[in-house]
Amino acid sequence: MPSCGIIGLPMVGKTTVFNLLTGTRKETSKFFTGKTESNQGLAAVRDRRVDFLANLYRPRKTTYAQIEFVDVPGLVRGASEGLGVGNTFLDGIRQVDALVHVVRAFAADLEHVEGSVDPLRDVHTIAYELLMADVSFVDKRLSRLNEGKKRSAQTEQEIELLTRILTHLESEQPFSTFALLPEEEKLLTSYTFLTGKPLIMVVNLDDEQFVTGTYPRKEELQSYAEERGLPLLEMSANTELEVSELDGPERDEFLAELKLDVPGIDRVARASYQVLGLISFFTVGEDEVRAWTVRAGTTAKQAAGKIHSDLERGFIRAEVMRYADLESYGSAVKLKEKGLVSLEGKDYIVSDGDICSIRFNV
Repeated sequence: MPSCGIIGLPMVGKTTVFNLLTGTRKETSKFFTGKTESNQGLAAVRDRRVDFLANLYRPRKTTYAQIEFVDVPGLVRGASEGLGVGNTFLDGIRQVDALVHVVRAFAADLEHVEGSVDPLRDVHTIAYELLMADVSFVDKRLSRLNEGKKRSAQTEQEIELLTRILTHLESEQPFSTFALLPEEEKLLTSYTFLTGKPLIMVVNLDDEQFVTGTYPRKEELQSYAEERGLPLLEMSANTELEVSELDGPERDEFLAELKLDVPGIDRVARASYQVLGLISFFTVGEDEVRAWTVRAGTTAKQAAGKIHSDLERGFIRAEVMRYADLESYGSAVKLKEKGLVSLEGKDYIVSDGDICSIRFNV
């Protein structure tokens, strides 16, 4: 299952964001405790299309797409050199597919590990520690390769490539901006670069900042994110906690007062889904309406395997409706009358929002 690591300095609201995403209640503290363990949980990716399909088919069960989130220990300046719980932090995020960086903008009566609230400084601190961790990683790998007694042609190619990557990183450029040829990508299949992972920035505001839309260094943060092509989301964890405790009309009314269509935490989950290059296709019926997660470019046969291995093994055809068509016409019967239901073969590339029924024989 795709996973996102929630990162940031201590005392920025990471665990609160994790709790909101996963519906859990892991303990938070008003004091820096040097926590060393990671928390893991699943977050539903709320989707109005699933809600529409559930209202249409009235199934016994409704299932949203899911992403795993990992709340890793807080990072401190010098973590790439092992300070604080740096090694635990780096080990925790090396296995995830994307990063959600929670940045503190709220002041409150809460200590800050750097002694003051400065969101842009904190963003640079995290970025630097990730970069230095990659530098250390590549440097150690180069040392091992150079010390090896047997050096094949592939080893020489790897050394040359890693040397260029090290120069790139030491110029304070993330791995994500290093251009790779297809054959070079093959040499790096076993490598994990922290600065190569997709990243989302989430600015955690207090209630007043959230209402007014103002907080320290906002414009500079926005420029930083825009220059690097990073999604930048603003939310108030405290406000989100209030939203999460409301149901039905009260919740909708509160969101309307805040001029929000959906809670901020749902936007975080959706953005995480998108930066991972994921899409949803749906299966529908009286038993269940369900969103299935696949990567963009997945074929119909591969998508069938997400539902059950037998469907992939015995795949014949996929009967496909487009969500937008079903929303417009209101029923599968009308879509068939309009010729808007297609039969697709195993090599059909599934699109986001496809509603699929798999024909198979085993």
